[in-house]
Formats: sequence, structure tokens, C-alpha cells
Amino acid sequence: MNYFSSDFKLGILGGGQLGKMLLFDTRKFDIQTYVLDPSDEAPCKISCDQFFKGDLMDFDTVYNFGKKVDVLTFEIELVNLDALVQLEKEGLKVYPSPKTLTLIQNKGIQKAFYSEHNIPTAKFKRFENLKSIIIDILDSKLRMPFVWKCTEFGYDGNGVKVIRQISDLDNLPNVECIAEDMVPFKNELAVIVCRNPSGEIRTYPVVEMEFHPEANQVEYVICPARIDDAVAKKARAIALQVSEKFNHVGLLAVEMFQTENDDILINEVAPRPHNSGHYSIEASYTSQFENHLRAILDLPLGNTDSKVAGIMVNLVGAEGYSGEVIYENIEKILGWNGVTPHIYGKKMTRAFRKMGHVTIVNADINEARRIAEDVKNTIRVISLPTPKG
Repeated sequence: MNYFSSDFKLGILGGGQLGKMLLFDTRKFDIQTYVLDPSDEAPCKISCDQFFKGDLMDFDTVYNFGKKVDVLTFEIELVNLDALVQLEKEGLKVYPSPKTLTLIQNKGIQKAFYSEHNIPTAKFKRFENLKSIIIDILDSKLRMPFVWKCTEFGYDGNGVKVIRQISDLDNLPNVECIAEDMVPFKNELAVIVCRNPSGEIRTYPVVEMEFHPEANQVEYVICPARIDDAVAKKARAIALQVSEKFNHVGLLAVEMFQTENDDILINEVAPRPHNSGHYSIEASYTSQFENHLRAILDLPLGNTDSKVAGIMVNLVGAEGYSGEVIYENIEKILGWNGVTPHIYGKKMTRAFRKMGHVTIVNADINEARRIAEDVKNTIRVISLPTPKG
């Protein structure tokens, strides 16, 4: 099939920043794109060929959108699975497949999948609701501390909380959830695996993630991870094992814990471009977004090696600010060598909302990390008027 400068149409479910960055490569290759998103202000709206506003969880909306395109992908997992299944039955290529998404969309099902396939992961237990957790705690069947996770609709640190005492459960949603053992770990790592329908497969280098202590969001992604080669080799091997079991097409971001004994435990996966791979736009021979596009179109995959060390800094809304966004001091970091800001196109900011990221590239990973700290301390995502109080 001719994808380039043709009548071929790629559909993308979700119009957020991941889609916007994917559209950079569709425009580079002159591939027509249709995007469906519930918001009129979706970042993708300015870059796609046709934009459709609609509910991603509504069967008819997703089904009818899918009938307009030749290949369908997504940049967010919260989409109507039944519609994807029906579209695939009718011959539409949907990547990653609904079967893969079914195993990943619900974290309880995802964790059970690891156990069933002997993939190393932290011990966990599934619960129908909070009441069931409280009963187990009172009956001494569940010991604190543990990590509470809602099985659906969690993102960017939402839907995850460390439970150290029973009162920590107050005000949490009464939904299906899991209780996961806390893992003593040295590092949180990630590996992105790329696979096309023909079976060609590549992995990106292992990255190291540093998290904000309060928001539970990634602050820095460091590539390559500052770990022993033996640990990196083990992490990539386990990521490939996970990829094989899910039998995915496209990208699979595999998040992991490196334990104190240098074991690798799977935390969770995402079947799409991922925050842990944003550094690849500047630092890799082929970005994660281009490789996702190549994979779902069954084109040869690009080189996943890094050209240079890269660090990504997330730009999130500063606490105490809500309203029209202002990127304070962005002009200062624009004058620094090897520093590239990416602004996602969200007009309104709020505390900890992802608004953009900055990539720092340098031949010296330690120097890149130092500059990343300076970037974090210089640019602020605020709003006008000044914050309340």
C-alpha cells in the first residue's frame, strides 16, 4: 500500500500531546491523519488533516470514526474496546490490537497476566472495592504498607497511593483496585519495545526515571540509565519477554523496578508512545514516534540507538497556579546549547498538569543531568493573574 502523498488515512484515537508529537512524523512523510478527541482544544487539532470531536468511550462514535480510516491506532488506552473489536472483525487494521489492549487496559488483568506467564512482578491482590480492602486489613489478611492502585482510569500518578495506615484510604474512590507489595528498589527503569506485524523487533536503551515525591510523576528521564551493563541486559531481555507474551504491534513501554538485589520486576506497561521515550526525538537516530508509525504501517523499523546522551525534564503546572498558561523564563533556556523545549499546546494550566517537556543532549551524561537540574529550576509553568492567596 502507498502511504505517502496518497489517499491512505491513518486514524488516531486521542488528540493529546502524544498524538501531536506523532503527527510531526506523519507530516514529515505526508501521511493523511484523522484524529478523534472529546476536546475542541486538543493539541492534535492544529496538525491533523481532519479533526473529529467525540467521546472515546462511546461505541458508535469510535466505530463510525474507524470506518473512515485505513489503519487505526491510539495514543490513550481509555477507548471503547467493543468498537475496536468490531472494527477488527470487519477487516480494519487496529494496532495495537484490541486483544492486546484488553490485557493492558485494566491493571488487575494486566498484573494477573504477568503471574500467569511467569513474568516477574511485585506480589499483589485484586479487590472489588475499598470495603473489601478494609475487611482484609481488619482480618489481618493484608499488611501495611502497600501500594493502592485503581485498576482503570489512572494516569500520570493519579490512581496510585501508598497506604501506610487505614486512614490513608479515606477519600479514595470506591472502585475496583489492587493492593501491591511495596518493593525496595534502587531504580525505576523503562524499556520501549517496537514491533511490526512482520515480526521485526527492536528495543530502545534502558532509561532511568526520577519521580516527584508528592505528585508521583516522572520529573527526569535519563538515557542511558546509570546502571551496570548486566542489569541493562537483563532489563531489555525481560522487556522482550513481555512484548512476546502480549504479541503487540507498535510500541510497548515497559516500566520496571531494579531491586536492591538487582532483580528486575515489571511494574506496568503502556501500548503506545510513552513519556519515558520523549528524549528520543533529539537523542536517538529514530524517535519513538517515528518507529511507532513505521511499526503500525509494517515498514522497516528505524535504528533505536542513541546518538548522544539525553535527559528529559517534564514541564508541569506549578502548584498554586490555575488559568491561562505562562512559560516563565523559557527564553533563558532557549539560549542554552543542547536544550530543546516542547510545548504541548494546552492553553490552561493547573498544578502538576503535563504542559510540555525539555530535552537536554550532551556527550557527557553527568553534564546533561546538571543542565537538566538548571532547566528545572529556571523555567516555571504558571498563569496570570497571580495565584490566589
